[in-house]
Amino acid sequence: MPADWAVELHGVTRRYGRGGSAVHALRGIDLTLPRATFTAVMGPSGSGKSTFLQCAAGLDRPTAGTVRLGGTEITGMKENRLTALRRTRLGFVFQAFNLLPSLTVEQNVVLPVRLAGHRPDRRRTAEVLDQVGLADKARRRPGQLSGGQQQRVAIARALVTRPDVIFADEPTGALDTTTAAEILALLRTAVDAQGATVVMVTHDPSAATWADRVLFLADGEIVDHLDRGSAERIAARMTALTAPAAHPAGAAA
Repeated sequence: MPADWAVELHGVTRRYGRGGSAVHALRGIDLTLPRATFTAVMGPSGSGKSTFLQCAAGLDRPTAGTVRLGGTEITGMKENRLTALRRTRLGFVFQAFNLLPSLTVEQNVVLPVRLAGHRPDRRRTAEVLDQVGLADKARRRPGQLSGGQQQRVAIARALVTRPDVIFADEPTGALDTTTAAEILALLRTAVDAQGATVVMVTHDPSAATWADRVLFLADGEIVDHLDRGSAERIAARMTALTAPAAHPAGAAA
């Protein structure tokens, strides 16, 4: 059944520009991700990681191909419906936290609910703040928190609507090693204990070890994968991808 898949990409391509100067960011991605799994996406700079995440999350429209989230095709969806879907069925965690400084922690967490036109469930809000260890910080503002605490707020905000998929773009990129491990443990718990599906772009082999599967992109294509790999094995695959032989002459960046 299609609904058993959290994320489906079929023949997804993304091209920027036309003619000889066109950049082929994605070249026919075919991928299905089961529910309640944690997938890391890695690749050299310019491999298409960010474009992949944006197309999968409905933040960018592919040039060709189809994208389904939780069995719902989003490729040709009108922008207002797509926005509503993102607010209710998707969660986002970014490297820069993207919190509103004038709002309290609690107000930042419930923002997707309010933007979707719903009344926040105070019990659910308290529950997710407790899950990320910030139950006592609800009335603080982001500027009063550490970077790690701000990212915890972002994770609580991503979890509050019980989304089908959480898309994370370099969520530990601005954090020290210890704090990064705490954030990754929260994402892992969201998968294992709450049935969430996490898709995370990262450049860090240590971060990727938290995932069930690591996908490797190069020149807009999925060229390799590794299930439950160690940091050393993941780093070795990345080194192989960045070697000169891995990039044929004339391939798009």
